[in-house]
Amino acid sequence: MENLTHYPALVFALAFVSLTLASAAGGWLRRRNSGINQEQKDDLSLILAASLTLLALIIGFSFSMATNRYDQRKNFEEAEANAIGTEYLRADLLSSTDAVKVRKLLSDYTNQRILFYTNTDDAQRMRIDERASQFEADLWDAVRGQAATQPTPITALVLAGMNDVINSQGYTQAAYWNRIPTAAWYLLAAIALCCNVLFGYRMQTTGKLALVLPLVVSISLLLIADIDAPRHGLIHVSPQNLQSLARSLGH
Repeated sequence: MENLTHYPALVFALAFVSLTLASAAGGWLRRRNSGINQEQKDDLSLILAASLTLLALIIGFSFSMATNRYDQRKNFEEAEANAIGTEYLRADLLSSTDAVKVRKLLSDYTNQRILFYTNTDDAQRMRIDERASQFEADLWDAVRGQAATQPTPITALVLAGMNDVINSQGYTQAAYWNRIPTAAWYLLAAIALCCNVLFGYRMQTTGKLALVLPLVVSISLLLIADIDAPRHGLIHVSPQNLQSLARSLGH
């Protein structure tokens, strides 16, 4: 389930097929037990209404969780751009040789961070992370030397700025790992299946109307998975702040 939710289109396809089959199963059960009286039908309608209400609440909570995580990823992308831009300006406080080196590394590092946001190839993600880690090590070495040999408040300021650059990358990575829990997806799937079985059982006719609830719920799950998936959905965080920073740095 965890790997499946990385791909919203697969979530929609699996949900629609499963929920349609659940609705059909409910219709089959109704035909097998066609002798229910009006009181039982009223009770079933009450149970269906309560189940659909619960399903709507769970979908709403899941959507809220997904949007909160999306907003968090956007905020951390902005924080990354601000940290890199600030450290680029603080490089003026270093010696001329170290300043040129730090600016070049920061420019290349910015381009590498843009790739982190725009890459959709799972095979390349590890290489991008490895190159980013190497850039961070080089950047830290570039400012650590002067701070160790000339420990002044100015070099400490530059060192703190570089620490912010590296930390901001870690916060972003943590936000990309922070997804809707798998247990929540299982609970949502179980409630959706139960609701569709009850829906099919309560429907008096068969045909296209029986596809309404499976389709609506599947679209809802698609939207939640799309917002929650950082890379493979239609809705994703665009590194516009980093791209703007890269243009201002001349890249």
